[in-house]
Amino acid sequence: MSQVFPRGANTIARLSIPALLLISLIVIDAILVQGTSPYTYGPVGIAVEQPVRFSHELHSGDLNIGCQYCHTAAEQSAYAGIPDTHTCMSCHSQIATYSELLQPVRDSWETGEPLVWAPVHDLADHVYFNHSIHVNSGFGCETCHGRVDQMPLVWRAETMTMGWCLECHREPERFIRPVEEVYTHGYIPDRDQEELGMELVVEYGIAEAAAVSPSGVVVERLENCSICHR
Repeated sequence: MSQVFPRGANTIARLSIPALLLISLIVIDAILVQGTSPYTYGPVGIAVEQPVRFSHELHSGDLNIGCQYCHTAAEQSAYAGIPDTHTCMSCHSQIATYSELLQPVRDSWETGEPLVWAPVHDLADHVYFNHSIHVNSGFGCETCHGRVDQMPLVWRAETMTMGWCLECHREPERFIRPVEEVYTHGYIPDRDQEELGMELVVEYGIAEAAAVSPSGVVVERLENCSICHR
């Protein structure tokens, strides 16, 4: 009976095992790189071009207009909201009425066509984030959004990867602040952050069903996958 496989078949079979392992490692590495790449989550520290050059530095910083004036739903719903043209024109019908930069706002007001803002903090579709829960539990806007009062144009201040979110979910006492300070820019606690944070985590009910360890409060329920992936 003639030989079915050529002489080199054994060599090919032996080489295929490390080749498959190498290919598997390359695929896994590509997945991990994609998961942390700015091309996936958006670049950090680079301003996003918008239809109107709205300056948070001017409005939030210099003029001290509160976050909730424009983002009215942050305390009541998952979505913080983007102001409509009426909100802009409540001031700009009297202020900077002839500014060329504000022409798109005036056009929107006259035509009824809403401005289309480019997303900056755009999470993946499979991620659920609720602004109201965080705001009413003592987590400041700047914890995620950075010092917007110092941004002429808004950029992403944090990666917002799952690992970054879990830093806070695992140790909320490091980031929590009194609820009356959630909108404060440049917040500095009046005493040790972890000491204050431990008290607030308990006071605000975040430590409910949590285990206390020597290193701090471990809030196990905040690591449940279904909290963010629904």
